[in-house]
Amino acid sequence: METVKDAANYVSETVQGKGAEASKETNKNVAKDSNANISTRASAAKDALVDKKDEKSHDTKADVHKESAKH
Repeated sequence: METVKDAANYVSETVQGKGAEASKETNKNVAKDSNANISTRASAAKDALVDKKDEKSHDTKADVHKESAKH
């Protein structure tokens, strides 16, 4: 039963990681957009950093669950 739970958690963390990755890329593009005002660009750059941290966190958790599911 624990293996099923770990597998489900792996999928959940992977999906959340992909969501954070997509958000990061969107924010990076906004931060680079010379047509956006400076406060929008700065906010997007900050958000991209937070998204990157979240992406790494979810990816790490997914890896842990993946390994646990193997046992």
